[in-house]
Amino acid sequence: MALDGIRMPDGCYADGTWELKMHVTDLHRDVSLRVTGEIHIGGVMLKLVEKLDVKKDWSDHALWWEKKKTWLLKTHWTLDKYGIQADARLLFTPQHKLLRLQLPNMKHMKVKVNFSDRVFKAVSDICKTFNIRHPEELSLLRKPRDPKKKKKKLEEAEEDSLELEGPLLTPGSGSIYSSPGLYSKTMTPTYDSRDGSPLSPTSAWFGDSPLSEGNPGILAVSQSIASPDILVKLYKPQSLLDKAKINQGWLDSSRSLMEQDVKENDVLLLRFKYHSFFDLNPKYDAIRVNQLYEQAKWAILLEEIECTEEEMMMFAALQYHINKLSGMSSDNHMNNSEKEVDEVDAALSDLEITLEGGKTSSTLGDITSIPELADYVKVFKPKKLTLKGYKQYWCTFKDITISCYKSKEEALGTPAHQMNLRGCEVTPDVNISGQKFNIKLLIPVADGMNEIWLRCDTEKQYAHWMAACRLASKGKTMADSSYNLEVQNILSFLKMQHMNPDPQFIEPITTDINPECLVSPRYLKKYKNKQPGYVRDLISARILEAHQNVAQMSLIEAKMRFIQAWQSLPEFGITHFLAKFQGGKKEELIGITYNRLIRMDAHTGDAIKTWRFSNMKQWNVNWEIKMVTVEFADEPSLSFICAEVDCKVVHEFIGGYIFLSTRAKDQNESLDEEMFYKLTSGWV
Repeated sequence: MALDGIRMPDGCYADGTWELKMHVTDLHRDVSLRVTGEIHIGGVMLKLVEKLDVKKDWSDHALWWEKKKTWLLKTHWTLDKYGIQADARLLFTPQHKLLRLQLPNMKHMKVKVNFSDRVFKAVSDICKTFNIRHPEELSLLRKPRDPKKKKKKLEEAEEDSLELEGPLLTPGSGSIYSSPGLYSKTMTPTYDSRDGSPLSPTSAWFGDSPLSEGNPGILAVSQSIASPDILVKLYKPQSLLDKAKINQGWLDSSRSLMEQDVKENDVLLLRFKYHSFFDLNPKYDAIRVNQLYEQAKWAILLEEIECTEEEMMMFAALQYHINKLSGMSSDNHMNNSEKEVDEVDAALSDLEITLEGGKTSSTLGDITSIPELADYVKVFKPKKLTLKGYKQYWCTFKDITISCYKSKEEALGTPAHQMNLRGCEVTPDVNISGQKFNIKLLIPVADGMNEIWLRCDTEKQYAHWMAACRLASKGKTMADSSYNLEVQNILSFLKMQHMNPDPQFIEPITTDINPECLVSPRYLKKYKNKQPGYVRDLISARILEAHQNVAQMSLIEAKMRFIQAWQSLPEFGITHFLAKFQGGKKEELIGITYNRLIRMDAHTGDAIKTWRFSNMKQWNVNWEIKMVTVEFADEPSLSFICAEVDCKVVHEFIGGYIFLSTRAKDQNESLDEEMFYKLTSGWV
C-alpha cells in the first residue's frame, strides 16, 4: 500500500504533505490542495489555477489569510516562512474591489481600489484618477454613526448620490501625469471654458463615462444643495466630544483596506485630512479647489466648525454667488475664460499662502530693518471674580514682543507690562456691526497659559496687530515676507462681512436663493417663533446684502476666497481627540494642528496649554498602554493616554504634519513614501 495516501493524526500525510483549504471568491468554490511547507506562494497559486481549469485572467488575484488578516504578497516566500499550516483557510480573491467613495462634495462614486495596497498608496491612486494633486493631504474616513438614528434612517442621506462606474475609475491603470500630486514646472494647463478645469487629461481619463456628459470637469463644478431636507438628514456633531468621536474613524495609512475590515462596496469618506494645503494653484487645481471648497462648505453648514452670524452671512453670500456662476451656461464664460484665468492668476498669486505663511513671491523688496508697531491699544488681563475692564496703554510691537507703557512719553523707560508672543494662541473676537475688534492671546508660562485681551479701535489697526500677533506666535517678525499679505487677507476677510451697502445695487429677492440651504440650521432656529415666509425673506435679504461685497468675483476667485475665509476661522485645522493627560484627573481633549499640540478643556474648548512642533525633539508611543509621550527642547515632556481611539491615529497625525512640513516646490518631483511610513507607522 502506498504511504502517500495514509493520513496521520495531525492531519498530515505520510509523505509529508498536508491539505491546504482555500476559497475562490469569484467562483464561490472551496478547493483543497496537497502541499508541503516548502512550496512558495507563487507555486500554490499556480497549482490552484491549474486545478480550477477555468479560462480567466487571474493576474489581479492574490491569497488572503483570514485568521491573521494579512495578504500573502511575497510570492517567493514559502508556506513555512509565513507560518501557514493545515488549520489555515486562505481566500483566493481579486486585489482590486469596488468601494463606494463619498467625495468632499457629499456625492458618491463607485471606484475600483486595490485592497492590498497600503491606504496611503490607494489614496494616491484615487487622487491620480480624479486629477487631485498632493494626495498626501487626503485620506479615508469611516462614516460617522449618528447615535440618535437607526441604520436605515442613516442610509437615507445617501439618496442624493452620484453613482459612476467604468474603467476610468480603476486607479493605477495608467495616468496622464507620472508624478501625481506634485509640483511640476512643465505642466501646461488646458482649460475648460466653463470653470478653468484641465480639459485634455480629464477627457482622456473619463472617456465616454457619465463623467464626460458635455463637461469632463464635473468634479470641478459645484452643485447647489437641492433641498434643506438634506441638511436635516446628515449627522451634525453637537459637541467637541462628538467631533473627537468622528476622528476615531480615520483609517491607518500604513495598512491595507482588507487589514482594517473594509469590505467590498463599503462606504468610505474621501476627505482632506491634513489642513495644510500646499501650492494651491487655480491653474492646475480646479478639481482640488472645488473639492476643498465643498469640504469647507459642508463643515460650516453641518456646524463642524464655529463661526459668527456675520461670518455665516458672508459664507452664505459666497455660496450663493458660486451657485449662480456655476449654473450659468458655458456660453457666458466662453469669451472670458482665458482673461478670467489670467486675472485670477494675478489676483491670487499670493493668496495661496496657507496659515503657516508659506513661501510667496517677495513683495516687500529689500528689508534692512524690522518693522515695528506703536499705537494706543486697550489691554485687559482677566482675573477671577472681576468684570472685564480694558485699560489703555501705549503699546509697541518689536520683534515678537509687545511692551505696554502708561503713556507715549514713558515709552523710553521701563514698560508696565511686557509679553513675548512666541508659541502663544491667537484668537479673533470681532463683530463688524458692533465695531468690536478684539484679539485674545493665550501666552505660555511655566504652569499653563496667561490670558491677555487686546482691543483695537479700527479695522486697519486690528489687521496690522492681528497679523503681527499671528506671525509672532510662530516666532516670525514683521520683516517676514508674508506680513503685508497677512494684513491684506485680514482686511479682505473683514470687508466681505460688511453690511448695508448702497441699497440700489441690492438684487430683488427671488425664489432661487433658497436661504435654508445656505446657512446652518442653528441660525434658522433663532427665528423658530416667526412665520416661515418672514424668516426666509429676512435671511434672503441679509444674504443679498452681503452678496454685494463679492458680486464682482470670478467663480474660481470666489471659491478661493471661501477657502481662505474658512482658514481664518479660530477653530480651523484643529483635529480633536479625547485623552487623559499624565497627572490629570479627568478626560480632556488633545487638539492637533499643522504646527502645534493643544491641551483643551473638553466642554468649553478653551486652550489650557500649547506645544509647538518646532520645539519638539521626539515623540514615542507605548503601544501596550496607548500612551503618547512627546519630548521638547526646553520644557517638560508631555504624556497622554488616548481614550476611545487607537493611539496610532494620533501618532499618524503628528508624524503626518511633520512630513508635510518638509515639502518644497523645488524638491524632486516624487513623494518619499518610505519617509511618510517611518514618521507615521511607528514600527517600520
